[in-house]
Amino acid sequence: MGISPQDFRRMQGRMAEGGLPDQEDPAAALPTFRRVLGIDPSLRGTGYGIVERQGRTQQLVLAGTIRCPAALSKSRCLATIASQIRTLIASHSPEVCVVEGLFFAQNLKTAITMGEARGAALAMVAEAGLGIFELSPRAAKLAIVGYGGAQKIAVAKMVQRILGLAEPPESDAADALALALALTQGGSGLSSRRMKPL
Repeated sequence: MGISPQDFRRMQGRMAEGGLPDQEDPAAALPTFRRVLGIDPSLRGTGYGIVERQGRTQQLVLAGTIRCPAALSKSRCLATIASQIRTLIASHSPEVCVVEGLFFAQNLKTAITMGEARGAALAMVAEAGLGIFELSPRAAKLAIVGYGGAQKIAVAKMVQRILGLAEPPESDAADALALALALTQGGSGLSSRRMKPL
């Protein structure tokens, strides 16, 4: 899958502008955090990404995917997600977490399973005492690519460019990193109406 010409033009425009889209409400701007954990929850592949802001730049601390094979029971998957998120927080000391918001799912079973994976991750974040923010997939894409309907490859390419990575991150990790990047830049253009605290 490639980047559509429309996505590419939007990415070019974002880089030329040198920042995020204009704030909807300057008074509602979020504080800027230094080290942020982003989580893109899923039972079989929970993406995570930790980004640190240093001056005007963001740097990758760690990113990856918590993989649970199909042979692993749901309960063991949830335990794996919880355990690995707890370890990430203990090892890398993020200040705050941002998680992908719930979205409409036609399949009720899928929605319930997604919610369970999300709950397992967020329980560990809350246990550590971190603040938690929620950002919709569309708002994260808008913040990073400049277009809320951007394809996953466009998000990964922009994350690669912002963080100066040799290769685009894998899909789940890229989505988590996009969430974290949106919050590290929160004071510069992401309104609190889009980023909701949980």
